[in-house]
Amino acid sequence: MHFISEELEDYAAIHSENEPELLAALNRETHQKILQPRMLSGHFQGRVLSMISKLVNPKNILEIGTYTGYATLCLAEGLQSGGTLDTLDNNEELYDFQRKYFDKSEWKDSIRQHLGNALEIIPGLDKKFDLVFIDADKENYINYFEMIVPMMNKGGVILSDNVLWSGKILEPVKPNDKSTKILLEYNRLLKDDPRVETVLLPIRDGLTVSRVV
Repeated sequence: MHFISEELEDYAAIHSENEPELLAALNRETHQKILQPRMLSGHFQGRVLSMISKLVNPKNILEIGTYTGYATLCLAEGLQSGGTLDTLDNNEELYDFQRKYFDKSEWKDSIRQHLGNALEIIPGLDKKFDLVFIDADKENYINYFEMIVPMMNKGGVILSDNVLWSGKILEPVKPNDKSTKILLEYNRLLKDDPRVETVLLPIRDGLTVSRVV
């Protein structure tokens, strides 16, 4: 579902910062070789993620759901010197693809890949986070959020992707559609939880920005 016309989306992208060359190459190769390339953040959302990261200027970033690493590199643009970015994914087949592009970037020594179940990996990350990006299996969004909030520094930002879910959040929920049901609960949680203040942005498939208070 396009929430605004493709022409307006293109205009917004054209009048935003250019896509860096390395990310443009990653974008092309993802579309050429990887299944479900629409999962890629892409130029416009990538520049939004980069801008938020630069404004937060995080020491430690956590990303849940790496895919091919496009958003990872966008988020890394705001890292403090000596900072770390832990990115988690359970798709072993994409590991080397991700690493190839990470190693071509200036953040190759800062990005740490973790392969496996995020709910098992996160408790072992002994650090406080300033910025978190949740873009993985929707059925665990609430579980991720509850696990992450105590690990956030005050004023830290949690970004949640796909919260509009192609408009399904406005439609009657089908009995077997667990993802939409969870996202509806998750969006209410972010609105009502006193630990965060939240704004939902209708960017691409919906991006929520939640600041830990």
